[in-house]
This record gives sequence, C-alpha cells and structure tokens, in this order.
Amino acid sequence: MTRLSVNINKIATLRNARGGNNPDVMRTAIDCERFGAQGITVHPRPDERHIRYSDVMNLKDVVKTEFNIEGYPDDRYMKIIRETKPAQATLVPDGPDAITSNSGWDTLKHASLLKEIIQEIKSNGVRVSVFVDPSPIMVEGAAKIGADRIELYTEPYAHEYHVSKAIAVKPYIESARVAHAAALKVNAGHDLDLNNLRFLVESIPFLEEVSIGHALICDALYYGLENTIQLYLKQCKR
Repeated sequence: MTRLSVNINKIATLRNARGGNNPDVMRTAIDCERFGAQGITVHPRPDERHIRYSDVMNLKDVVKTEFNIEGYPDDRYMKIIRETKPAQATLVPDGPDAITSNSGWDTLKHASLLKEIIQEIKSNGVRVSVFVDPSPIMVEGAAKIGADRIELYTEPYAHEYHVSKAIAVKPYIESARVAHAAALKVNAGHDLDLNNLRFLVESIPFLEEVSIGHALICDALYYGLENTIQLYLKQCKR
C-alpha cells in the first residue's frame, strides 16, 4: 500500500483567516493520524500565511506517525529542521513569494547547493526527499547528490489525466523505474485527488508515499475528515 501523508497547511490557512485557534491545527494532526493517515506534512513559509513556526515546534511533539516538513532550504528552513528533526525533509525549489510549488528542482544545475544541504540535513538523522519533475535525468541527478527519495511533481499528471491517462502517467512510470534502479524511494504529490489518485498508485511501480493537502481538505468539507481520509486510503491500495 502507498502511504498517505496529509498536508494540513489549509487547516492553518482557515485558522489564520479569523485569528484564534479554530480550527485547531494540533487537534487536526492528531485526528488525521487517528483516522488512519500514515504521516503529516507541513510547508512553513517565511510569511507564515498558513503553518507558523510555532505550529511546527508544537507539531514535533504531537505527530506520532511520520512528520514531513517541506520547504526551500534557506537558513530559516534549515534551522527548523535542526530543531525539530522530522522523519523527512522535502526540499522544494520555490521562493518565498510562490503561492504553491510549481516545478521541481534542476538537480544538475543546483547539484552543488543541494549536495551540501542534503549532507547537513542527513547529519541530523533526517531523511531527505527532493522535489523533481518526472524526468529520468533529474531523478539521476537527485541520486548523485545523495537524496534518499524523490517526490515526483504531479500537477502535469493531474492536468493531462482528463485527456489521456496513459500519456499522463508515462513519464512518471519511467522516472520511478530510474529511481528504483538508483536505490531512491519514490514519493509523489501536488493536485492529486479522489479522481486521479488510484490510477497513479496502480500505474507507478515502487510508489512509497503520496502527500495530499488541498484536495483532501476540500473533500473533508463535504464528506467529513474521517470519512475523507478513509476514501483516500482506499485509493492508495494497489
């Protein structure tokens, strides 16, 4: 079974819209795990427009499954990783003004930067995943710089899925095979939902984990959080 990590950024966005502590980010993380999620993902941005630094510090003592912290590896992010020592650090290339991640790393162009950062993170006992486009060349680059995993950027898959599922998934299958041959484990995330998730899981070999936030939280407004997580877990079964 592909593991499900729930990104709870949107819970923090809703809380921040009114101030106070409703909805409760900590309570949501605990409930997601109680309802079956195998991990919790956050992406703390410098402007704290959703997950805040204080949230991350509190979550490190709350999350009992797998804590995954995404972010651009600037000094602020590296400080967070050193202080929390999550199970996984997922490195993304987007800058502080990005609304959401919209591309993967060029692991060849940024090889020196990433290699040094990966070594530092791993010295803290933290697994490193590098966010990449579905390109065998970028996957091979991730392996050469010492990554433990890659996270395949799935927005292109989600867009093409409604046109041709077979064409949409093809580069992901190829990239996953290259990753497996290079001893990299494979994660995936971005724009995955109840419509396109199962086909991805069934098609991609060696898919270890998916990280899903926006669509899952939106579905929870209609189906309830517990039921929604169960629905996503069903899609994760091969």
